[in-house]
Amino acid sequence: MAPEPAPVARRILIVEDEPNILLSLEFLLEGAGYEVASARDGTKALVTAASWHPDLVVLDIMLPLVNGFEVCRQLRASREFDGVKILILTARGREREVEKGLALGANAYLTKPFATRDLIETTKRLLGA
Repeated sequence: MAPEPAPVARRILIVEDEPNILLSLEFLLEGAGYEVASARDGTKALVTAASWHPDLVVLDIMLPLVNGFEVCRQLRASREFDGVKILILTARGREREVEKGLALGANAYLTKPFATRDLIETTKRLLGA
């Protein structure tokens, strides 16, 4: 009997312009066994998503060039990203902003500062792991 193939690592695109937060997120998610790519502005996020095909996008709202709400809207407007989950992770946590993010198609919304455990649990839930 042939051994089962190793599971393919799920791909996560982190969209964050703050270098220290980006580094922390990369460390956490890679340590949890995910394949990670990053983008530091909304334009690069859209280009990277199109070429790299992530399973999950961890998305800040306050980004250079194209904000996270617009990135979310554009991802949801394209059939190419139908199966992609979107987790908004931002310091903007007012009720109106949370409602807007979810209305634009985000699957989950976490505010900074966040608990490491909450991020990993939400990621696993979204990816069905």
